[in-house]
Amino acid sequence: MEVKIQSIHFDTTEKLQAFITKKVEKLEKSYEDIQKVEVQLKVEKPATALNKTTSLTVDVPGTKLFVEKTCDTFEESVGQCLDAMKVQLTKFKEKQRKR
Repeated sequence: MEVKIQSIHFDTTEKLQAFITKKVEKLEKSYEDIQKVEVQLKVEKPATALNKTTSLTVDVPGTKLFVEKTCDTFEESVGQCLDAMKVQLTKFKEKQRKR
């Protein structure tokens, strides 16, 4: 599984990248055939609260799954994205079984 982290208009810290990579790798427990995961980090209007947006795109055979969340911190938004993605992966896996 390839993990690509992209930060828009700012530089991510090593600590944040390590946190994201560690969390994203746990997605393989939900679905084994993940080919690529793209994480996009964006800061919306820097002066406001709830300004950290994380987009998560997961490539699985035959489709792409997408989630986007906005929170106060990137750690929180990454956590929410991963929770939502686990639900999508579980549903996708069940559809695959029925075929």
